[in-house]
Amino acid sequence: MKAVALLRPLSFPSFPSRPHYGCLPRRTNLPVSCSSHWTESPIKAEDSTGPRSEEYRYQFYDDWFLALFRNKMVKEVGWDSEKAGYDGLIEVANRLMLRRTPSETTDAAVRILRSLFPPLLLHLYKLLVSPIGGGKLAAMMVARVTVITCQWLMGVCKVNSVDLPDGSSWESGVFVERCKYLEESKCVGICVNTCKLPTQTFFKDYMGIPLLMEPNFNDYSCQFKFGVLPPLPEDDSTLKEPCLEVCPIASKGRGAASNMTIKPCPKA
Repeated sequence: MKAVALLRPLSFPSFPSRPHYGCLPRRTNLPVSCSSHWTESPIKAEDSTGPRSEEYRYQFYDDWFLALFRNKMVKEVGWDSEKAGYDGLIEVANRLMLRRTPSETTDAAVRILRSLFPPLLLHLYKLLVSPIGGGKLAAMMVARVTVITCQWLMGVCKVNSVDLPDGSSWESGVFVERCKYLEESKCVGICVNTCKLPTQTFFKDYMGIPLLMEPNFNDYSCQFKFGVLPPLPEDDSTLKEPCLEVCPIASKGRGAASNMTIKPCPKA
């Protein structure tokens, strides 16, 4: 759920606290899986507790973006967390997957993204801007808007160059050094079903811009490639990743393992 530029002024609750930047503990090789194949073991991570190359500098408008995004998510879920700020947002994201299939979660997340924009604006962008220069202008524009408006959600990110299938290179990539959304949610399923898949769908179907997102579950980085089509689900290696050992959903399953069959984390 990434680009939230060109938003209309809306009334929403205020969440004044700044996002909390915690660190994940190391993952260990425990028999927990977030994929459809329960026999897989969680992937090992490099030492994720080391210092980051750069810390995101909080901006005055970040609380506004967070409150708007959370307000839209709460309306879709029909429930809000008692926690303020980013911690509460993550709890709502967890609730978004509750009692939903992966595809239902993805559809709900797409609706949330759509609700952030005036419908006419999306239609005009897809109709008038996206075709310019074979899509190059639109892809480069949204890459820059993503960096400007979404670091409160993802952490430090920068525009970079990506290679396209035709051999050309565009400055239409966004590299997230360490995704805060993944780090705080601690869940591959949340990353895939509430972020990667719906964001790819939203940009392609409603803004006319192909997008491939490549999260790295070892170092928590993520590469956005605007202008690049994602692979088919059966060919997407991200959808085959085992879950994180610290995944809260997997942890609940381990705790109940002696009494019931463990249900894998909801993941495509």
